[in-house]
Amino acid sequence: MNAIGHTAPLPATSISSRRVRRYLVPIAASVLIVLFGFAVLDWISFEYAYLATYTILQYVVLATAWNILGGYAGYVNFGVAGFFALGVYTCVFNYKTLQLPLPVIIMVAGLIAGIVGLGMGYLTLRLRGVFFSIATLAFAIVLNTVFNNWRFVGGARGVPVLRPDAPLFFGTYPRYLFGLILFLAIAAVLIARAIEYSWLGRGLAAIRDDEIAAECSGVPALRLKLIAATISGGLIGMAGAPFPYFITYVDPASAFNLTIAVNTVAMPVIGGMTSWVGPVIGAVLLGTLQQVTTVTISSALSLMLVGILLVTFVALAPRGIIGLIKSLQRQSP
Repeated sequence: MNAIGHTAPLPATSISSRRVRRYLVPIAASVLIVLFGFAVLDWISFEYAYLATYTILQYVVLATAWNILGGYAGYVNFGVAGFFALGVYTCVFNYKTLQLPLPVIIMVAGLIAGIVGLGMGYLTLRLRGVFFSIATLAFAIVLNTVFNNWRFVGGARGVPVLRPDAPLFFGTYPRYLFGLILFLAIAAVLIARAIEYSWLGRGLAAIRDDEIAAECSGVPALRLKLIAATISGGLIGMAGAPFPYFITYVDPASAFNLTIAVNTVAMPVIGGMTSWVGPVIGAVLLGTLQQVTTVTISSALSLMLVGILLVTFVALAPRGIIGLIKSLQRQSP
């Protein structure tokens, strides 16, 4: 503090080192998670472990992607199944035509779903509240009708998808799918974390709190919402691209899966919608519970479990697990 009483500004080196740590620490942690994940599953040496973990990581991608628009901006999107199906059918179209490598198709699916998300956002993001949610649900219904009647990608009858040989490094195709979805999950979480601490995240938070006040303060609300809708839709589409090789038979009922759509919305709500950590916690918690329930009791019970937890958290902890932890910390002496 100087003689006048003002605090001296931080040196540029201190600010730059903080920025470096902000990005390098998550990247280093991501590398360790990848190595640890492969090491544990190789030690287990059980093929179903890769498939079960794939499902959980897929929910991490979906919940994190949905939260970019639904949590950060407060615009609840019920069109998740539509964006997911865009990724699924992009892969099916490639399977029947070009047969490009799956990583390339994931990028193409993300591009297509992102462009569709931008277009849908331009048409619907002027609506608010329940009207926006109904419009996104109508978008998913329209896409469902289109793919039900598009015979080239299987139509209502569906189409089988045969898995090709896995790359040499992975050995089996489930391991290859696990590696791809693990990379997507880490990328989605890093993107969501970067958005939260950026000008985009601050603008979306202002929109969520009071959109009219944010616009009066100079926040370009529509532009920020369109960016969020594009990123969210693109990531959801990327999560759908490997799905045909996971289930090996695609029809509209599997592409527009109700369980996937409900879980994608429920997981951020249960984990906490205002932080990037919340969807990850919700996805890992619910995804693991569902896998255990499916193996030990019945797959029909897993969706009911989600409904019970969703109603419980909405009634007792509307800010999710993260909000509940923060409130307990404030109450503690």
